[in-house]
Amino acid sequence: MKKHNFSAGPAILAPEVLNQASSAVADLDGIGLSLIEISHRSKEFIAIMDEACQLALELSGLEGKGYKALFLQGGASMQFLMTAYNLLENKAGYINTGTWSVKAIKEAKLLGEVIELASSKDQNFNYIPKDVAIEDNLDYVHITTNNTIFGTQFKSLPETSVPLVADMSSDIFSRTLDYSKFSLVYAGAQKNLGPAGTTLVLIKETLFDAVSRQIPSMLNYKIHAEKDSMFNTPPVFAVYATMLNMRWIKAQGGLVAVGDKNAFKANMIYNEIDRNSKFKGFAAIEDRSEMNATFNLINEEEGGAFDSLWQSAGISGLKGHRSVGGYRASIYNALPLDSIELLIDCMQTFENNA
Repeated sequence: MKKHNFSAGPAILAPEVLNQASSAVADLDGIGLSLIEISHRSKEFIAIMDEACQLALELSGLEGKGYKALFLQGGASMQFLMTAYNLLENKAGYINTGTWSVKAIKEAKLLGEVIELASSKDQNFNYIPKDVAIEDNLDYVHITTNNTIFGTQFKSLPETSVPLVADMSSDIFSRTLDYSKFSLVYAGAQKNLGPAGTTLVLIKETLFDAVSRQIPSMLNYKIHAEKDSMFNTPPVFAVYATMLNMRWIKAQGGLVAVGDKNAFKANMIYNEIDRNSKFKGFAAIEDRSEMNATFNLINEEEGGAFDSLWQSAGISGLKGHRSVGGYRASIYNALPLDSIELLIDCMQTFENNA
């Protein structure tokens, strides 16, 4: 039985993407070779990388605007360090909205002065700080646009005159957004982009050579850009599957269409959380994520009974992170409506039978 996958990541991908990717592992486009055994210098893979970069710029609306798309390795965790290595000359500001912000701050402090502009730690990160005062002498400001663990999401961006950097790992290409307001965006692929193994970076070319320090080659955005993301052997399968997924997003109608669908799915779940007498939402209502709906049982002692219900219905990946407890329904681009309907049915059955 095919399960309904609410995992926070690695996450669900569209069947069309999975089918084509699996076919390419056996034989890429009829060339008689597997995708994962061709040279990354071959014309076939160069075409894949070129299309992936082009689609990333197209979906983000950054074509012809002085940005480069890079496909790197090491996940967003590597980007915590790379952003600071390449951009932090004197002082940077971070808005702390949860676990991934904390990790990014820790890495940046290795390379210079970091100030915490605002934090929602006082309420266990269940909200997004508003009206944050930002100094104009910072090298950059860093935010995490969506917080998978706590289920919060920036609905509007901070106003700043300095470069804005974003970890967008869990909501990139899930909604319409003015990407030109960012100087650098990075995203681990394993939520909305593709399988684990590659990281998309969208960077304004004016940020190359932003610092005076020597940067190790593998951590230098400029070198990766000059080598078209092939300074070292790229993660061939992950880039290919990500390219397929971006084709799929485009075929759905682009970010407007997927954003509308995601908002509809999120509203369905949140409406049930608020209506159902057995559950309560974790995140502040105005900051609720459209990607990760976090909620708890009002009576936690009933957890075993509810767990048995949704697990026997074929739902997977619903358990919340230990920092929050309860449940987390991750509703990424590829999650179908029938999965949402099944979860709501389980919640209603639990309420009626308890």
